[in-house]
Amino acid sequence: MTDMDLQNCKRLVLDFHTALDTASSTDMASTLERFVTPDYRFRGVHPFDERAGAGDVAEVLWRPLHTSFAHLQRRPHLFFAGESAIDGGHWVCSAGNLMGLFDADWLGIPATRRIAFLPYAEFNRVTGEGDDARVSETGLFIDIVAVMRQAGAYPLPPQTGAAIINPGPRPQNGLLIDVQGAEETAKTLALVTRMMEELTGSDMDSSSDELGGTWHDDMLWWGPAGIGATYTLERYREQHADPFNRGLADIVFNGHVARFAEGSFAGWFGWPNLSMRPSGGFMGLPSSNKRADMRVVDLYRRQGDKLAENWVYIDLLHFLKQQGVDVLGRLAETGRA
Repeated sequence: MTDMDLQNCKRLVLDFHTALDTASSTDMASTLERFVTPDYRFRGVHPFDERAGAGDVAEVLWRPLHTSFAHLQRRPHLFFAGESAIDGGHWVCSAGNLMGLFDADWLGIPATRRIAFLPYAEFNRVTGEGDDARVSETGLFIDIVAVMRQAGAYPLPPQTGAAIINPGPRPQNGLLIDVQGAEETAKTLALVTRMMEELTGSDMDSSSDELGGTWHDDMLWWGPAGIGATYTLERYREQHADPFNRGLADIVFNGHVARFAEGSFAGWFGWPNLSMRPSGGFMGLPSSNKRADMRVVDLYRRQGDKLAENWVYIDLLHFLKQQGVDVLGRLAETGRA
């Protein structure tokens, strides 16, 4: 893939976002149709899940979202693209927050009439060339639990990390609009691949010494609402890694849909990444023999020879529903999460 190919993918997705963000509710489907392929495939967090075609995605996701959140705007803090190490596909990643006035109930979550932030990570696969280039696949992770927290409808036990709206990268350099150096890109992809292989090769439980080989001691782990953010390698183990491994057993890594890097940033998502069995305690779940899948996004910033920051999005509502905890259903029935 040439630099020009990558830049064309970025321009298409930027135009796609601008058109989608400014479209009226009645034009949402036709706007999507201009930018996506006829066999467009969409993967979203529960309750959106898997969808096919522009009309279905517009009706289920985008029209209700724009109706509930007035003056919705996209505020990305990460934007990069690359060739996937999985199959060579061309992907563009955007992550940050959607922001609007929460003026009408959404998914049963009560409106606040205040500013609301919807943390998101989006992956778009671009196929075709030139004027024929279109988005053929989208993976969109919205942190719905974070929206519930802002509305006072928090559904989960106390989380182990800090409950905050996660910021962008410390150097404020995450919007890679211009061409990035191939050498830096290769270095980043090699580092995250090494980290992934060490982690998945040890049942998702690396030692502190092993983690120290790929992570800075003052690393930042920006986790999703329900788990929270942690700071420093020591607190990451204490506040996320250890509770994760104590509360979950028989973890199997299933692979990724896409994995790529550009410059000092990298990312991946899976559908699902992991399968496991609750051994008791994680997210308040009791011990169970019932296996569940976990859909996860990981986005990384490399600083020098190690990783400095990690933004994580997990489809927790899907994970919990597989264990019999239907958070949105409970909210609809009782008015309480």
